[in-house]
Amino acid sequence: GAFRYGSFRLAWAYRRTTLSFKIKTFYISFFPNADIGGSPRVNAELTHFLKEKDPLIIFSKKAHNNQYRERFEAEGVKILDIHKYVDNKLYHFVNFFFRGVLATWINKQPKTVVFGGESIFFYKVIPHIRKDIRTVELNHVHVWLPYTIGFIDRMDARIFSTRQLMQEVEQQYRQNQLAEHYFRKLFFVDNAIDIPEYVPVENEELQVFFIGRGSPQKRVHLVAAIAQKVKEEKLPVKFNFVGDVSKMINVSDYPYCSFYGNVKEEAAMQKIYETADVLLLTSAFEGLPVVIMQMMAYGKVVVSTAVSGIPDYIFHEQNGLLISSTDESAIIAEGVNHIKRLLDKSLRAELGKRAKKDAIEKFSRQSFEAAYTEILEC
Repeated sequence: GAFRYGSFRLAWAYRRTTLSFKIKTFYISFFPNADIGGSPRVNAELTHFLKEKDPLIIFSKKAHNNQYRERFEAEGVKILDIHKYVDNKLYHFVNFFFRGVLATWINKQPKTVVFGGESIFFYKVIPHIRKDIRTVELNHVHVWLPYTIGFIDRMDARIFSTRQLMQEVEQQYRQNQLAEHYFRKLFFVDNAIDIPEYVPVENEELQVFFIGRGSPQKRVHLVAAIAQKVKEEKLPVKFNFVGDVSKMINVSDYPYCSFYGNVKEEAAMQKIYETADVLLLTSAFEGLPVVIMQMMAYGKVVVSTAVSGIPDYIFHEQNGLLISSTDESAIIAEGVNHIKRLLDKSLRAELGKRAKKDAIEKFSRQSFEAAYTEILEC
């Protein structure tokens, strides 16, 4: 019975997939899912930029909340979500089946670009597609680098959203004594955002926000510990959490904090950015979180651990404050000290003004689109 049921589902999936592939497409992108987060946001912006190129978006990993799904939807964009078939270890043979179906279909396209990154299924498919088909990879964080180096012979371009990440790959290449032509395939492109008008805010209490996913790398418990220390000192500071942080901390232990959960609506997030004074991040590693870009664009002060690509954008005591400690107790102490310093309105204003200026210079949408147009050759 189980085998026949599985066979039925496979046949039904094949029929749905082949029906979906009747339309020719130029741009095929493999993304994990549309969960809320910085990387999916960038993926969605790329999708809209390329919507006139008949893009097909393939989601292959089960979503936790899927709250950015509608950001991918636009006229001309086709979406194929196959996570039910390829993200199931009990039916691993189905994953092989879909690799073959997709690769066969891609190979029949007269002209196309295959794009992806940080998606296991993307890396499983690309060895089976024609070598003359342009394949482009996007990288946000360093944790994938030991795995993705195995596919560089099939990559025509590797894009990095932070300079620090690209430098890590260059070092990786040098350690492996790779030829110069591999280095020429590496490209750095800053993500893009819209720069809002500056809206001054006068809060009775300093409004400190954590904004991000409730994942281990974010170390939300350190933000909560900083909030607790500040509360114990009875300082005029209010801590706020945006994201699914209940997975990482017991929110009932912090009644003096506000918890917004996942905020899907753009207007609601804009209100949060306008209301905030400070963004506080204590991540173990990052690319460049879009929330940092947004807070800089709104002229707010970013306080963050000095990890990965963040020091390429946040310069200590120039446009924000960095936490240089690596021990957790020291991170908490340093974070508390930075929050205390930011009770000084003149310091906040000075850092925020410089942050906004830097955001205008670095994150223009025009340069973002020009860079991707050249790399994708579209």
